[in-house]
Amino acid sequence: MFDRNIALRGGIARVRACIPKLLPDVLSGALGPGPVFDRAGPLAEVPDGYRAMDDRSALKVRIF
Repeated sequence: MFDRNIALRGGIARVRACIPKLLPDVLSGALGPGPVFDRAGPLAEVPDGYRAMDDRSALKVRIF
């Protein structure tokens, strides 16, 4: 990559633009959110979920 002046960049996801199209598929079960949410917990465990994301043991925590 470096010797050919190729760069790989990331950016902010356009989540709000995608929600209206994708959320119905997620809620119906046609599209699994598994690759995004890798941990789940109740509302009482929100602080633990934030700690897990901070120490990189979880990518995204789903609250139920």
